[in-house]
Amino acid sequence: MPRRQDIKSVLIIGSGPIVIGQACEFDYAGSQAARSLREEGIEVILINSNPATIMTDPKMADHVYLKPLEPKYIEEILKDHPQIDAVLPTMGGQTALNLAIDCQNEGLWEEYNVEIIGVDIKAVETTEDREKFRLKMKELNANVCDGRTATSFLEGKKIAQEIGFPLVIRPSYTLGGTGGGFVNTPEEFNKALTHGLTASPIHEVLIEQSILGWKEFELELLRDGTGNIIIICSIENVDPMGIHTGDSITVAPAMTLSDKLYQEMRNLAKTCMNGIGQFAGGCNIQFAVNPEDDQIVVIEINPRVSRSSALASKATGYPIAKIAAKLAIGYDLDELKNQITKTTSAYFEPSIDYVIVKIPRWNFDKFQGADLRLGLQMKSVGETMGIGRNFQEALQKACQSLENRRNGLGADGKECTDQKEILDNLENPKADRIFYIKDAFSMGISPKTIQKLTKIDKWFLQQIEELAQIDKEIQKYKLDNLPKALLMKAKQKGYADRQIAHLLSCLESDVYTLRQQLGVQRVYKMVDTCAAEFEALTPYYYSTFINQSQEDKGTYGFADEMHNESIVTEKKKVIILGSGPNRIGQGIEFDYCCVHGVLAAKEAGYEAIMINCNPETVSTDFDIADKLYFEPVFWEHIYDIILHEKPEGVIVQLGGQTALKLAEKLDRYGIPILGTPYEALDLAEDRERFSVMLQENNIPYPEFGAVRTAEAAVELAKQLDFPLLVRPSYVLGGQRMKIVINEEELEEHVVDVLNYFPNNNILLDRFLDNAIEAEADALCDGEEVYIIGIMEHIEPAGIHSGDSNAVLPPFSLSPLMMEQIAEYTKRIALALDTKGLINIQFAIKDETVYVIEANPRASRTVPFICKSYERPYINYATKIMLGDKKLSDFDLDKSATSWFIPVRQGYAIKIPVFSFNKFPNVNKELGPEMKSTGEAIYFIKNLRDEFFKKVYSERNLYLSK
Repeated sequence: MPRRQDIKSVLIIGSGPIVIGQACEFDYAGSQAARSLREEGIEVILINSNPATIMTDPKMADHVYLKPLEPKYIEEILKDHPQIDAVLPTMGGQTALNLAIDCQNEGLWEEYNVEIIGVDIKAVETTEDREKFRLKMKELNANVCDGRTATSFLEGKKIAQEIGFPLVIRPSYTLGGTGGGFVNTPEEFNKALTHGLTASPIHEVLIEQSILGWKEFELELLRDGTGNIIIICSIENVDPMGIHTGDSITVAPAMTLSDKLYQEMRNLAKTCMNGIGQFAGGCNIQFAVNPEDDQIVVIEINPRVSRSSALASKATGYPIAKIAAKLAIGYDLDELKNQITKTTSAYFEPSIDYVIVKIPRWNFDKFQGADLRLGLQMKSVGETMGIGRNFQEALQKACQSLENRRNGLGADGKECTDQKEILDNLENPKADRIFYIKDAFSMGISPKTIQKLTKIDKWFLQQIEELAQIDKEIQKYKLDNLPKALLMKAKQKGYADRQIAHLLSCLESDVYTLRQQLGVQRVYKMVDTCAAEFEALTPYYYSTFINQSQEDKGTYGFADEMHNESIVTEKKKVIILGSGPNRIGQGIEFDYCCVHGVLAAKEAGYEAIMINCNPETVSTDFDIADKLYFEPVFWEHIYDIILHEKPEGVIVQLGGQTALKLAEKLDRYGIPILGTPYEALDLAEDRERFSVMLQENNIPYPEFGAVRTAEAAVELAKQLDFPLLVRPSYVLGGQRMKIVINEEELEEHVVDVLNYFPNNNILLDRFLDNAIEAEADALCDGEEVYIIGIMEHIEPAGIHSGDSNAVLPPFSLSPLMMEQIAEYTKRIALALDTKGLINIQFAIKDETVYVIEANPRASRTVPFICKSYERPYINYATKIMLGDKKLSDFDLDKSATSWFIPVRQGYAIKIPVFSFNKFPNVNKELGPEMKSTGEAIYFIKNLRDEFFKKVYSERNLYLSK
């Protein structure tokens, strides 16, 4: 069926601020959908309250509303745009779907004659209402767990008695498994039931038999209005049932699924998809399989694009959200082109000749007292994805991408050797269980015991056991007698040079040199969705190692395996380093900066090359950069890509601390860093040298000192006096920062920091109690400085800037204070030889402006300022970094100070958003270490606004240590 001609204007609903359970995968989905609809000449109106996203860029839609996701704001938009024909709520996660349902219940869509497309609301109600879902599955002859729904405590107790323990509780209409959990005994039940009923917005829970330990699988599907269905990807959870799929390590395609079971699942998926409603779009279905008898049970269906859709898209290269948006406006799959080959049909099922492994990224260290065990309620804040020719290679690459101070799966000197601790971690899964499994094999714990405690399929355990055996094999040799075959085998299994060096007791550079001598080098392969059956045009690559002997034997079925599929062009090139997995302190705002950096480099005539490993983001979309390397943002991988591509230089300013911390090595290896030089980046991080620079420029700063031992810290504290702000150098998001008020606290915290960051300088600052905090962001070309925004924090100094409500422009600072901030910003930017962006933090006390720190890079606040003023400042910054432009080349209003009125008149407030509800045992305490997972933007006309008055009255409420 061709595209519907009656749909000329579509409203897309976004997912709002990033929270645990709903991250930047929906920015990726919303951005793709908006681009897809506009390709068809459709007017796109978009609402989302998240300023850090690409989807809320002015260029992304015809009209962008940075408004709270509430029915009253939807009605405002419908009044402003009576031409809207349809609403697409499937690209904004559970938030968008719930909002669409609320608007439906209020009669808004009917009143304004707007049709819901891409989803059937009845289908959503069927899948979200646990009882309706159970009955529908039974009607379709699909197995479900034995269970019933309860809407009261009494009803729940009765159902539990009838089914018997162990049980699982699943609240209706919640996100990321919120409020869900396993209950093994009647004693635990009362508390769990109350929690579940409270968490559900309709106060309903499903109580069902527990299938803890069964195998878990997902299928990602697309379906058109005619009823054509394709399976995009099969995904297998390495972790068994009992851990939320967002917290599970997953692999695509499924590794342990027999063809018979896979066909059965496919048929079931199609039956269920057709049975729940007639709609066109993306869908995700989850199954559990009993390992004893292969019985299949349907767990849940998401009739929208999901977190798994982003993973499946990046795993296969198939742009699910883009195609789903076209299906929603009437196209059938066979009428659309495959975006990869540009010649074949979109009505095909991707076939991949590589393995994908996704590993979640947690931030438990930010939530002291949190329950670290993984369960039905999702707790991870981001994820990484590794691509390899086999499971082990993909697994190790995903581990290298985590940025958890590991170099792969073990073999790095950080193994646990305490048998009791290992056994406890195998039985009670926490964030790093996969590492404990490797340690268990290394210690010689029997595979039978490991399988019994983890309930992980034997095939996955055998793969990890083999890595433990390879460790031992490598340790038998020294660098000068390591067989080439063993080195090649280790590299094919994903070992980093750093891991091999640890096992051989030598330097990483020694292993690298040996590899070059023996010809053990990376080749780059294309992600092409068709397993090379058709010519693909996607500039989207991963690295691997290929044996010449495998080439001869045709192991992989290719004639030219040694051939690098990543062809180096003659164009001048620039590499942009991405920000890796989402985490607290470094989120979607840095991906926003990277995407704009890529686009600006392309505009400046460069071939823009992106390196990143986060499957949720827009930067890893196959058609954003000229070339995408889906690789760990990890030195060895980056260095090999640089040697292969030979760029003019590398941009490190846009990818947060992930990219910045690689600057030292780039500098040491003589690789040009575009923009602010490494020396300046390092000076800003080295507090002692930075303070000397401030002194030379006559700029006030809080009295401080640097120490390397707890003893020296106590001595220094006598000079500085309490309270003190204690912090390590070279960290982002206030990691391990704390305010201490006595010697005992000081000593305890310094020892803790030194254990976490050995040999690091620890800084002690006199804490400016009751000071006002402010920050400035600026552009600098090395000669001129232009301030893009000054923000005042509502909360006092002591709460991390990312956790503060910040107002643009400042609301209480005198003109004198503002001028001082502007003057110091300009002096520091020039003293640091900044070329690009800089962010400076200030504390104002007793009419004196003190500088707390400077970050000569993109900051969390830059996207917020860009959205508030509707100016493409990252585009300007990138062109300055490239040396392509000076500040004088841009249309900047030099006559007025740029911190005045936002475009919308009045003030813009950056509102931090937290996910404390995922950790019920943790108090909401705020301090110098950042804890927010996302942010929203809110515009007010004046300071009489009710929201501002409320937040201002609570400004001291959560200040802690």
